[in-house]
Amino acid sequence: MNALNTALQQSAVKEKNLSLPHQLKVALPLSPHLAQQIAEHRQTIQNILEGQDHRLLVITGPCSIHDTQSALDYAEKLKQLQAVVSDQIFLVMRAYIEKPRTTVGWKGLLYDPALDGSADMQLGLEKSRELYLQMIEMGLPIASEILSPMATAYFDDLLAWGAIGARTSESQIHREISSHMPYSIGFKNGTDGSIQIALDAIQSASHSHQFLGMNQAGLPSILKSKGNPKAHLILRGSNTGPNYQLADIEKIKAQVQGDLPALVIDCSHGNSNKNPLLQQDVLRTIVNERHLSHVRGVMLESHLVDGAQKISCDMAYGQSVTDGCLGWDKTYQLLLDVAEKLNECPLQRSA
Repeated sequence: MNALNTALQQSAVKEKNLSLPHQLKVALPLSPHLAQQIAEHRQTIQNILEGQDHRLLVITGPCSIHDTQSALDYAEKLKQLQAVVSDQIFLVMRAYIEKPRTTVGWKGLLYDPALDGSADMQLGLEKSRELYLQMIEMGLPIASEILSPMATAYFDDLLAWGAIGARTSESQIHREISSHMPYSIGFKNGTDGSIQIALDAIQSASHSHQFLGMNQAGLPSILKSKGNPKAHLILRGSNTGPNYQLADIEKIKAQVQGDLPALVIDCSHGNSNKNPLLQQDVLRTIVNERHLSHVRGVMLESHLVDGAQKISCDMAYGQSVTDGCLGWDKTYQLLLDVAEKLNECPLQRSA
């Protein structure tokens, strides 16, 4: 028995307790005024997805936030741009704090805020929530990807929009969690281009579920969801090519029984052949065809500086450390051009 205990002790994984969701929310609270602002932003996004608001939803920001100050600088620029294009575009700050990895690598601000492998997740939770609150105080709606189901309880009161990635759209727990969230959630098509994965996910997330999860007190609980009526489809291209053009959308419509869910197009990933600069061409094509495709929104990977860099001791300020991004100057001019085009050819409200 002693030998067994010794073996168990030697193989035990080191553990470190984290703040419970309700504790973090007490330490970094959301004011009633900002809660009302978030509710209004969520409703605006839902109205756009349902065709009751003619504007184009644009979710733009860094691929994954690694530096809070550069993210705030980007957010301030986005706030100023929103005042200029608000009649044609509704801007949402892409504020991703988790980075999915195909194999290994830096997993995002939430997991490793120091970018050195120290994995101080308590600090990551605190910095992420504090950053979110600062962005919301600017008046911006924020968006993120749902990656770890255990992280959702820490931020479910702050997000205005969420996404489920191509590698997790088929995951049952992500579908169940999505059915429980109070904001619009988009499901991406599979990396192989499969649309059915996302369509099945939308159907699942739209229904009520009872599932194992974590409550605000950090306890394992049976969570009961009502279903998310705001689930929709994100086209992100595939390993074999893009799927954002009108011909691609018409082909998808022919494969779907019934009405196609609201469409958001990711201008990056397979749609840009992973070239961040090509996002400009993708978005311009989407806008030119929008009167026929009725695309409701787009996603851009954008930061202060073009491209991407490796994590090091001498990094450029405002440049992504994950996927390459479109720099701010190009993003700014692109969205001004898009707003002008949308003003010339507005999308009519749905009946």
